[in-house]
Amino acid sequence: MIPALVVFAYLGVVFYIGIFAFRHPGGGGKAEDFFLAGRSLGGFVFLLSLFGTNMTAFTILGASGHAFANGIVTFPLMASSSALVIPLSLFFVGTRMWSLGKRHGFITPVQFFRDRWECGHIGTLITLMQAALLVPYIIISVMGGGTALSAVSGGIVPYWLGGAVVAMVVMGYVFFGGMRGTAWVNTFQTILFLTFGTLIVVVIGRGIGGFPAAVESMAASPVFAPLLSRERFSPWVYFSYTFIPLSSIAFPHILIFCLTARHKAQFKKTVIAYPLCLLAIWLPSVFLGVVANQMSDIPAIASKLEARQELAASPTPALREQARGDDVLVIMLEHYAPAWLAGLLGAGIMAAVMASDSQILALSTMFTEDIFAYYGGKARFGERAQVQTGRVFVVAVTAAAYLVALSRPAQIFDLAVQYAFTGYASLCPLLVGALFWKGSTKWGALASTLWTGIAVLGIAWMQSRSTAPFLPFGLLPAMPVTLISAFLLWSVSVFTRKPGALTLQKYFRG
Repeated sequence: MIPALVVFAYLGVVFYIGIFAFRHPGGGGKAEDFFLAGRSLGGFVFLLSLFGTNMTAFTILGASGHAFANGIVTFPLMASSSALVIPLSLFFVGTRMWSLGKRHGFITPVQFFRDRWECGHIGTLITLMQAALLVPYIIISVMGGGTALSAVSGGIVPYWLGGAVVAMVVMGYVFFGGMRGTAWVNTFQTILFLTFGTLIVVVIGRGIGGFPAAVESMAASPVFAPLLSRERFSPWVYFSYTFIPLSSIAFPHILIFCLTARHKAQFKKTVIAYPLCLLAIWLPSVFLGVVANQMSDIPAIASKLEARQELAASPTPALREQARGDDVLVIMLEHYAPAWLAGLLGAGIMAAVMASDSQILALSTMFTEDIFAYYGGKARFGERAQVQTGRVFVVAVTAAAYLVALSRPAQIFDLAVQYAFTGYASLCPLLVGALFWKGSTKWGALASTLWTGIAVLGIAWMQSRSTAPFLPFGLLPAMPVTLISAFLLWSVSVFTRKPGALTLQKYFRG
């Protein structure tokens, strides 16, 4: 229980940061302060909290689990394209969204969409679609918390209790601290997992006798050698994965976070530092996931390797559950690190796992601004009631995500890529069209939004019938879904009525 107690102590510190943010001047009643931290985040906090918001259980546990099963290709599939696409999207899209938000007082993306396209209920539909696609991402973090705490404690803390503890802590500091508490916690957590990420590599590397020996042993094995090759996937698969990072800027919690910066110049430093921070997280996560295949002396990993071999011949749900690798990183820590150090490093992993705070706050912000306030709640009950409604919504969303996470619907990597990332990549054309193309219309946005919902439901239906890829060349669904979404936005907008001249002049000068 020593590592688990260290992690619990860390969770207590995180919860206190949220309480401290609640006591900050202005932390109580005003909507803009609760949801956007008064648009006053400094450069250091903005960079680390924005990066920490993107680095979730998908990165630490999902990436290492995917690399455990698929090999070193996990890095070029996701990290390489993300290091290019995400900083560019922050620079071009994030800065423009920040300028418009500051000029016109927008708190959510849909407030901008409604004003830009002169639409009402279509904006509500976009809000509901964004909310539905964000829920899987919150579920991922609850799953990651349950997995990490269970592994760190050696199974003494069961998965359901670990997930509940993480959900309660996150819900607590988001409930009290709002955006300011979320940003401070993310800054603290980012420093923690960037520091401990390096330490994890050193500790495990010494425990296995050095990484060169482990890699050479894998290269000499006909079973494990393919895991060290990037040629297992075709160029088409790599190309389809470049569509996944497009989802980042379309995530409402990222867009809302862009509105919290104090100065526009903060984005420049973020664009430069973001790829370096991403490398520091993804490289050890993927590499440790790959070399875990060489650690058959660890009983928990040996059982996963056996289950994976049996799974190829008999794909049953029980074997698939046993073979999943989301917890291999924590298992290695438990085996190679002293108990107290395993607890500290486990706290570093939890720091990345708990990044669901921004998603929960974003859902609360969207509900109170785009639904409650838009349909008269704020005017009728006041701004303080709006904030309290947001806090109640935080509790409801966290509880719902926890209940779904109890069933462990899929591996963390697959759940994120197939649903959350694919859906938001498909919504990215809406954002680009609204910001940069004066010819886009609300009807084009409606067509693109409806298509996104239909496509994600179709993917879920296809995968419920078969676990095998259903697109040629092993392509990710994100590529055709996003391209069709962009085509629908363009084709429908061409033949439908544009917003009024005053609205276009407001957003497009000249």
